[in-house]
Amino acid sequence: MSGAPGLRSLALRDRERFDYGDVILVAKPPRTSDDPREWAEAVFSIASIPPAVRVLFGVRMALAPLLGLRPAPRGVFDVREVVGDEALMAFDDDHLDFRCAVGVDAAAAVVRMTTVVRFRNWRGRLYFTPVGLLHPWIVHAMLRRCRRLMVERGRAER
Repeated sequence: MSGAPGLRSLALRDRERFDYGDVILVAKPPRTSDDPREWAEAVFSIASIPPAVRVLFGVRMALAPLLGLRPAPRGVFDVREVVGDEALMAFDDDHLDFRCAVGVDAAAAVVRMTTVVRFRNWRGRLYFTPVGLLHPWIVHAMLRRCRRLMVERGRAER
């Protein structure tokens, strides 16, 4: 073992430090796309967001102004860049910065979502405290629904 970290991700690029991070993995079904952009766009599509998570997003939108936070702009989860087997979504705001990368390892049949958040001030920390508690559960639920969506797409294309 070299002692070097085994995880490489666009989400970690230019991140000397971060306050929160997670990596969630799901098995990639056979005959589904290897394109990370397609997976990234699918995982953040309305079809991949479970109803309970949609409710949480609504609560977030309602409570954010109470902390003096602007609503997230349209396109905050749009793919900014694709490098190799990974697609990056990124957004820097007054209260926090986030990076989210969706990677597809076709050989290992794994799809992963790496999320990194850096707080800029107390508002970011306060805002993200409940989000951070639920984040792994939310991402895993979204990836599972996305996986079903990608299987259906694969069937439709055959």
